[in-house]
Amino acid sequence: MRAYYIPVLGGVLLIVSAFLPWMLVGEIPVGGVPDPAGLWILAIGIIAIVLAGLSIWTRKNSRHPLLLVGLLSFAIMFLAYQWMARSAAEVAWARSQALAIVENSAPQEQPDSAFAVGMYLGLAASVVLILFGLTIVVKPMPTPYAMSEDDDV
Repeated sequence: MRAYYIPVLGGVLLIVSAFLPWMLVGEIPVGGVPDPAGLWILAIGIIAIVLAGLSIWTRKNSRHPLLLVGLLSFAIMFLAYQWMARSAAEVAWARSQALAIVENSAPQEQPDSAFAVGMYLGLAASVVLILFGLTIVVKPMPTPYAMSEDDDV
């Protein structure tokens, strides 16, 4: 049951990643707990810790729910990045257009968006939970040949 400390670590990493910025638009950090996706990741991290803690305490398997929690957190992190990158680029474009109209100048380029530390940490924690959940599928293979018995005794 000591293996269940791995999903506890994954849940803690998810909780920490919920409070860190997920992406940078130019030099502006975006994402994390004030956003709904950040709150979802926070809740999923708590659920992962609770499931792993219950498995440690009751000594029963809960790898299937941990697999689902890992897949859900990965999907939220991936889709949140896709959505945030697009919406942040649109807001930056609209802002640069508005400033160009007011100042009567040429609009600025759209700033590039990049992963921040929270996104890396959250995706790594999600992969840890997914891989731990997949260990329920992997079973040791039986030997494909007959074991010889010692007939000399």
